[in-house]
Amino acid sequence: MKAKGLFAPLGLLSIFLMAAGGLVYAITGEMDSLPLALIWIGLLALLLFFYIYFREIREFITKRSTKYAFNTAIMSMVFLVIIGLIAGMSIKYKVRVDLTQDSRYTLSPHTVKILKSLKEDVDAIAFYRSDERTRQAMSDLLGEYAYHSSKFSFRFVDPDRDPIETAKHDITSYRTTILKYGDKKEIVGTESENKLTNSLLKLISKEIKVFYFVTGHGEKRIDNQEENGYSYVKEAIERENHQVRDLLLIDTEKVPEDAAVLVVSGPETDYLQAELDKITAFVKKGGRALFMVDPSGGLPKLTSYLAGFGFELTNDLIFDKMSQVSGSNIAIPVAVQYDKNHPVTREFEQFTFFPFARSVHIKEDPAKGSFDIAKTSDKSWTVTSDLRALTREDETFDADKHKRGPISVVAVTAVEVNLGDNKSGSNKAGDSKAGDSEEVPDSLKTWGKILVTGDSDFASNKFMKAGNKDFLLNMLNWLAEENILISVRKKEPGLTPLLLTAVQGKIIFWLSVVIVPSLLLVTGLGVTARRRRGV
Repeated sequence: MKAKGLFAPLGLLSIFLMAAGGLVYAITGEMDSLPLALIWIGLLALLLFFYIYFREIREFITKRSTKYAFNTAIMSMVFLVIIGLIAGMSIKYKVRVDLTQDSRYTLSPHTVKILKSLKEDVDAIAFYRSDERTRQAMSDLLGEYAYHSSKFSFRFVDPDRDPIETAKHDITSYRTTILKYGDKKEIVGTESENKLTNSLLKLISKEIKVFYFVTGHGEKRIDNQEENGYSYVKEAIERENHQVRDLLLIDTEKVPEDAAVLVVSGPETDYLQAELDKITAFVKKGGRALFMVDPSGGLPKLTSYLAGFGFELTNDLIFDKMSQVSGSNIAIPVAVQYDKNHPVTREFEQFTFFPFARSVHIKEDPAKGSFDIAKTSDKSWTVTSDLRALTREDETFDADKHKRGPISVVAVTAVEVNLGDNKSGSNKAGDSKAGDSEEVPDSLKTWGKILVTGDSDFASNKFMKAGNKDFLLNMLNWLAEENILISVRKKEPGLTPLLLTAVQGKIIFWLSVVIVPSLLLVTGLGVTARRRRGV
């Protein structure tokens, strides 16, 4: 037994030798003579230890306490395996919840829609130093893109450690990312989803479409940077790889052939018949037009012209109690109801504001692509559009004088072009999906499109935010047959104001300014009085 005890350290020695062999292999990366010898000697020592102490080992294993310990070890191993499987699956199948109000850590539906439409591979190469502070932010952003599309891949290159790769792509500064799509490439300079998506759009766009804004009658100007200007509209359109130009109709023979969409933005004076004829010729060739007509009694020719296509533009003004939720006055109606059968509004869920808007209605006919696509709530009503005739009584709904909402503020229709000799790729208006763009046989009818809103200020620089911006761009992109761009875009992080109704504001005022301080004051006086009385 004493001689047998000399071999007791053999078990520990065997484990040590095998661990040493594994460590040598991990360091050198080669399974050569030394690690093989150490592992082999360790295995021989372990076999010898088991042979010498076989009876003791058997007695130890057959003990009840050993069986319980063995069962516990097995269950622990099973538990660890399950945890490992869950962790492994979570890497590939992950579900995350972004609780920030503006979803700043989640890609916008606009970006996701573009990523899912990719036909070819996009390779992103980000040139960042390994210790660059913003490298992780860019890695997270590119990781989100790759997560939503198997055709999007990315890699990082450290310009300091790989100068050959950096020079190969003509990179001269850090924090630069290149997007490659076929033989085309774009450069992105910062960690911004909007800039990354805009660059991606430029790569995949096969043609640059032109949006013409009519001038000459007091329309909103795309070069005007003041509150009532449209410079933000121009900037937003150009971000999506389109071009924006002015068009003086009276000075041109016809609407240019390259016009994807013709926009009439809030004219103050009426159009000449010759100008309206040019618009008609454009639409009846399959052209697309957006009319934004403010409340006014001074545009009889234009309203009569649109009436010829089925639009009813009443000389009224919409008041809306819902607008007070945003802290605005009742003359800024809020569109809250959208037609879910139309591509422009099918997935649109945001509020849109139309300051000083008139009602626009069309007799709905899906076969002709005629829809009222945006309406105010049932808390709205219409009054006369003559501001001089308005009275205090008009600020409260009167069933005898006013028309109760919902009130339509945006309507759309299709215009028949011909019976089949047009091969321009126009769409069928009778589609059950309300005008989704698709190729049709020559024997079928083709259509132009007209969309009318009862206000032009909703797209001005002052109101070109959030829902208004997305709604306008969705309308323009649908008219231009860019259905892939119809979605909700990423919002820039910034201040998020808390919108309260008048009642909510009064409740907060009374609680924070009157009730709570007065209760504390009374409590303090009561405690002081009791102490003075010695109670």
